[in-house]
Amino acid sequence: MAHGKANALDTEFCDALASCLNALTPSTARAVVLTGRGRIFCAGVDLVRLLDGGAAYVRKFLPALERLYEAVFYFPKPIVSAMNGHAIAGGCVLAAATDRRIMARDDGRVGVTELQVGVPFPSLALEIMRHVTAPQFYEAVILGAETYPPQEAVVRGLVDEIVPPEQLLDRAVAAAKKLAAISPAAFAVSKQQIRRQVRDFMDTRGREADAQVTAIWVAPETAKVVADYVARTLKKT
Repeated sequence: MAHGKANALDTEFCDALASCLNALTPSTARAVVLTGRGRIFCAGVDLVRLLDGGAAYVRKFLPALERLYEAVFYFPKPIVSAMNGHAIAGGCVLAAATDRRIMARDDGRVGVTELQVGVPFPSLALEIMRHVTAPQFYEAVILGAETYPPQEAVVRGLVDEIVPPEQLLDRAVAAAKKLAAISPAAFAVSKQQIRRQVRDFMDTRGREADAQVTAIWVAPETAKVVADYVARTLKKT
C-alpha cells in the first residue's frame, strides 16, 4: 500500500485496493501479503477528507469502506498482513480482516480509536474485530478506544506474531506460502465456513444497524467532534 504518508483510507483508495483483491481472486496467485510503505501500515480513515467532503462524501465513503473490508475478509485465498508500523482505527480493522497478522517489533501501535474520534463502528468492522479479538478483551478494545504496542496487541489477539523489522516481509511471505500449500478448494471452503456467522449477521441485521451508524457519521454534531479530534491529534504534527 502506498497512498499518501499514512495509507489513510478514502473512497478512491478503498475502491482501488478492493479492486486489486477482486482481480487476484481468479488469478493464479496462491496467496497475498498486504503491507504498507514506510513506517505506517494504515492510519485509518482520512479524517481531513471526511470533514472536507461533508455528509455527501461520507455517504459514498462508508459503502466503499465496507466493500474493502468484504474483499479482504471474504478473500478466498490466504492473505497475510505484514504490519510495518501503525495500524490504527480502520487500519487495525483492515489488518484484522486478514488471515494472519505479523508485525515488526517496536515499530508502531495497534488499536481501534473510533470512539475517541466520535464515530461508531460500521457493522462489518465491528464483527471483524469481534472475530479476531480475544473474547475477554473485546469490550475493552472497542470501548476503551486505545492503541497498544505490539506485545500487548498479541495478548489481545490483534497481532499473531512479532518479528524484527528486517525479517518482516520474509516471515510474512513464509506464512503466506505455508497457508498456500493447503488445498485451495479446502482452504476457501473452510474460510467461508469460519466466517459464515459474520456474513449471516450482515445479511439479517447488519444493514439495519448500519442505517443508525450512517446517521451518526453524517450528523453535524459528529463533524464537530471529529474536527476537535483532528485539531488535538493529527494537526499537532
